[in-house]
Amino acid sequence: MYGKPNGKFLNQTLINPKAIVFDWDDTLVDNWHSIHAGLNAALTAMGHDPWPIDKTRSNVRRSMRDSFPSLFGEKWKEAAEIFLSHVRRNHLETIYVLDYVPEMLSHFHQAGIYLGVVSNKNGVLLREEVEFLNWNKWISKTVGANDAVRDKPDKAPIDLVLDGSGISRSKEVWFVGDAISDMECAYNAGVSAILLRANAYDPKEFAEFPPDRTFKNASELTRFFILPKQSGQNR
Repeated sequence: MYGKPNGKFLNQTLINPKAIVFDWDDTLVDNWHSIHAGLNAALTAMGHDPWPIDKTRSNVRRSMRDSFPSLFGEKWKEAAEIFLSHVRRNHLETIYVLDYVPEMLSHFHQAGIYLGVVSNKNGVLLREEVEFLNWNKWISKTVGANDAVRDKPDKAPIDLVLDGSGISRSKEVWFVGDAISDMECAYNAGVSAILLRANAYDPKEFAEFPPDRTFKNASELTRFFILPKQSGQNR
């Protein structure tokens, strides 16, 4: 059972988190090479022109069941199988861990905070990546596309990732992500919306769902929360 975390804040504008839920791609890891290659395999197989990587990064935010029907029409399930088949071949070989993320996860875990992941990546592939990185020792539950009754930005994945933790949706739950869909999900769930974005962005992008707080990277987010120093105890 998770309760009050063992730490304090440098800034009290946010409520101490009992749980922190993270987005996956572009928040904790970068695996766009695999996603981009899989999408282009599906696009070309369906008679479309391949996309440049920038278009993939900016457009792939929703789950397949929410985005592929408008992209591929009635053949979207066939396109989804092509995409998944291609990604399965090498997604564990192309995954890149973003700077300071393991240290951040370990830090929050030591603080007694419940950690989860909610992503629109296929749930099976997502859990394979978490297990491959040996992050199950920190992350209690991982929820991907099709795991909940609806996908992000609906609140259903947040309910599922918290299920069994003894923690309810509130501002004591942070959802940390890099995209507008993450902030929208946080708003829909009634939890704190935390934007993790290294590059400058146009505030108009988040006008409808502004973040409660923005951090540039995992290191900055970690420094925002300080573990108490206890003499004679290794933490």
